Amino acid sequence: MLSEQAVPVVRATLPAVGGALDRITERFYGRLFAAHPELLRDLFNRGNQANGEQRQALAGSIAAFAAALLEHPDRRPDAMLARIAHKHASLGVTSEQYKVVHEHLFAAIVEVLGDAVTPEVARAWDEVYWLMANALIAVEARLYQEAGVTEGEVWRSMEIAERREETADTVSFVLRPADGSPAAAFRPGQYVSVRVALPDGARQIRQYSLSSAPGRPQWRITVKRVDGDPAGEVSSWLHARAREGDAVEVSAPFGDLVLREGDGPLLLASAGIGSTPMLAMLDHLVETGSARPVVVVHADRAPASHAHAAELRRLVDALPQGTLHLWYEEPGDSGALPGRADVTALDLPAGTTAYLCGPLPFLRAVRGDLLGRGTAAADIHYEVFGPDLWLGAES
Repeated sequence: MLSEQAVPVVRATLPAVGGALDRITERFYGRLFAAHPELLRDLFNRGNQANGEQRQALAGSIAAFAAALLEHPDRRPDAMLARIAHKHASLGVTSEQYKVVHEHLFAAIVEVLGDAVTPEVARAWDEVYWLMANALIAVEARLYQEAGVTEGEVWRSMEIAERREETADTVSFVLRPADGSPAAAFRPGQYVSVRVALPDGARQIRQYSLSSAPGRPQWRITVKRVDGDPAGEVSSWLHARAREGDAVEVSAPFGDLVLREGDGPLLLASAGIGSTPMLAMLDHLVETGSARPVVVVHADRAPASHAHAAELRRLVDALPQGTLHLWYEEPGDSGALPGRADVTALDLPAGTTAYLCGPLPFLRAVRGDLLGRGTAAADIHYEVFGPDLWLGAES
């Protein structure tokens, strides 16, 4: 928790610092990449840097963490920290890199706020930073230990055993360790990072959910090609170039949107490519002979856009208490409901635990509807594909 001396200073300056965080983080990344261009080339997502989403996520995490320290001084915002730590571990972030971030972040704060950063203010916000950084370092050290890897050394060479076109813009890859050993264990819902060498020499990293159950000798990921400006560098490369027999660098599995054990009722709600962690959860439930009540919701643009649609139906049908509800913006004659997913119309048993994955508007809408019908916030878990611009919502 914050010291008694820091609390009033952070409380008094949080509005000013929070209001300037977007400018601070813009200045921070400029300084950081000027001093360490290899971080932009080989660690940070260049697409998220170009569209500003990474800057927003960093600003949001700092503001949310500081606010949580003031509002709940007796506890940490562990949900927020866990999401960040899992993402960092999947990238191979090291404890030494937090010192580099501190140097350039605080230089940016001084550059933007000028004389307002008195020694007292600097000490208080330094305390905020290191409380957050040290908490993340501790969580990440535990994650590395649990994964059986040393700090930052998360990469393993894997071979593409199978490539399958799922839709016009979605392809799945079955991966096996290049050394012939079985694929590592993971928990249903987790993801891995994939690192590829691009034509300009950069080694860019992206995360993809493991889309089949654990316990098999091979993994499967499903990659949607990201179009737009900028287009997805790694997804485009994988679609255009990755073929059966090719080797790719893949991280150990991480991610905190994982299926908890038990026999309580479940809601698995997804949109678009957000279905992939749900497929792993459903596959696991089928493989283990689960009799849990499971309500599955999926929203997509059209039947032709829905990757793994037949597999989703098969898995739900294999569950004795599984029900499937589909919404397509253009349903055609598929039998799906038209428009956006509406969980308010569903019969959800008391005590349902919800898992959500999809675009931010979908997550916000479904979570809000669940809260409105009385689902406890602690029973709603979500995964954001990309920078978490919703930090603090569960804290």
